[in-house]
Amino acid sequence: MDAHLRELFDAFQQHFGVGPGLGRGYGGSLVRIEGLGTAFLKSVFRAAAALHRCNPWKKLRAQEIFGLRIGKDTDWPDSRPPFYCVQFTSFGDPSLNLYRSEEDAVAAIAGIRGFPDPKSIPKRGFLRVTFGPEAEISLPNRKIIKQLGLEIAGEKAFPLIDVVSSRAGGGAREESLGFRNPSLEELRWLYACMRALAQMVPAIQVVEKPQRSIESVMQFIDIQWPAEDRKEWDITCVRVSFPPKEEQQQQNDQQGGSLPKLAEVSDFSPEMMDVLLALPRQCIVCEKEVSAEKAPRCSRCKAVVYCSHGCQKRHWKESHKGNCEVYKAMMDLEEELEFKGFAFPCFIDHSCRWLELLGLHGKGMWRRMCGCFKNCPFGLLPPEGGETRAWGLEDSQHPVDEPVKHYGSAGMVVLSNWADYYDLRGLPAESPVAALLSHPLTVYHIVTALSPFTKNLLAKNKEVVLHYIGPEPELDWMPAFTEISHLLSGAGSLHIIMVGPEVPGSLSGMTEVLEESVKVTYVQGFYQEHADSLPPPHLVVGLNSSLESDGNWTGALEVIKALGVPGFFTDYAETCCLNAKQVLRAAGLHISYPLTPNPFRSPVRHQMPSINVPWYSNGFILGINV
Repeated sequence: MDAHLRELFDAFQQHFGVGPGLGRGYGGSLVRIEGLGTAFLKSVFRAAAALHRCNPWKKLRAQEIFGLRIGKDTDWPDSRPPFYCVQFTSFGDPSLNLYRSEEDAVAAIAGIRGFPDPKSIPKRGFLRVTFGPEAEISLPNRKIIKQLGLEIAGEKAFPLIDVVSSRAGGGAREESLGFRNPSLEELRWLYACMRALAQMVPAIQVVEKPQRSIESVMQFIDIQWPAEDRKEWDITCVRVSFPPKEEQQQQNDQQGGSLPKLAEVSDFSPEMMDVLLALPRQCIVCEKEVSAEKAPRCSRCKAVVYCSHGCQKRHWKESHKGNCEVYKAMMDLEEELEFKGFAFPCFIDHSCRWLELLGLHGKGMWRRMCGCFKNCPFGLLPPEGGETRAWGLEDSQHPVDEPVKHYGSAGMVVLSNWADYYDLRGLPAESPVAALLSHPLTVYHIVTALSPFTKNLLAKNKEVVLHYIGPEPELDWMPAFTEISHLLSGAGSLHIIMVGPEVPGSLSGMTEVLEESVKVTYVQGFYQEHADSLPPPHLVVGLNSSLESDGNWTGALEVIKALGVPGFFTDYAETCCLNAKQVLRAAGLHISYPLTPNPFRSPVRHQMPSINVPWYSNGFILGINV
């Protein structure tokens, strides 16, 4: 640490004898951490202040444990991250506890007045951040805080940071505990943890009735290391999950021996296996077609398909060695992303085959779910007449074309997921309309839940202008977009301006009114060519945006940056979104709404030829300028 601060601390220590091990009220002495500079110490205090301001203790309870994965294992000494789980306790002074395993966290919950029972504290210890009044801070640490101008969130928000562990002997509670300062790597993990939690906590949904519970959480949050602490990387991805999903450590970085076949490693049901084994697969390296039954996968991540050990070895050296761990984390989400409540096939091997199975091939809006009508321009499918014909379903299996009735209080409907929507609309689990409604309900979710600004405008009965970039099949799904108006229930209105090269010239410049609360204007061309002539937006969206593969986004992102308005983007898979992050950063845009599974993604999973990661229309969502 800086020499003058070390001298200052040593002088105070000589007078007051402060140091770790004095008990709950003192905490560690951060200025004693080897290699810790004052700039990073300031960053840690800023992160602690930001976390305290969002007040997670008001929303969360001690038994609600969250899993965290920060960066890759190889980012940490010996490829072993220092912690895996976090817990908030609010008995007495509020605190944040970091544990090295989920088992440690569960065992430490038992205790008196929120402080873990010493008998249950693991010998390897846990890190705690306790927030309390200035009086609980040692005099030397108070002096350091004032000397450096460290950020404090309030009168009772002075952070005390130390590592607590059990030790043999001692009768009283404090006497059976040991205390020490965190290491620099533990402090780095804590910094990224607090930054991520400060972004994540406000988005947590707590259900109070019939029994208090927290909706499952899986968020991917980009954290930028402060300039003084950057190594060869400056941004790390933090994965926050509830319930926790502790990662199993992989110590062997070498290529595994024999690769398992799909049938040998699959956790799919027998019925799903029958479907999978009937599908041809494709080697990700040479694109050779192989049968699923004989297609080997990477033995670690289970995500990538090869035709032979030779192609696998080549791919490992070229790129997969660096991506395998990321793919493994994506595959861990398989079960969590699967919707359990639907009673129709939720796996697509071939679009036409899936539609035929449902009796919907060639019907209404479903015609855009396969390639049989690709010769007909988007937006110009000939109408089949009538609401029922548009949905291609019996009346009981699609939403009625009228506003929502008898929904509690007046105003827009609040929806959290497909279960809420199906219950609200009285739809049976056999109805596949979620596959069509993913686009409009994702838009509705963005404007009423994810964007506070547009939510407030609607609550004040005002109009929200939304620029919708790059529409394609949704140009033929206007009956589905009418559902937005029904859900708004008279709370404000939405003007959607769809801009893209696939908008047909015959529609360009036209405005279509979808009931009284929603109207859609069509504009042909690239967004950057027309943005100046359009009504200023409150929000910009791009669904299934393919930011990483569509070069036309470059100019559009420049416009969005200049406008400074919030923007949300969805894509099919995490792999697409991770690449999209790089595109957004290169354009100078800050990702302020973290990568998260979209609760209104299509429930139908697509099977890709060479990769097994979960793949859903509008599967994941992230936002900028939020």
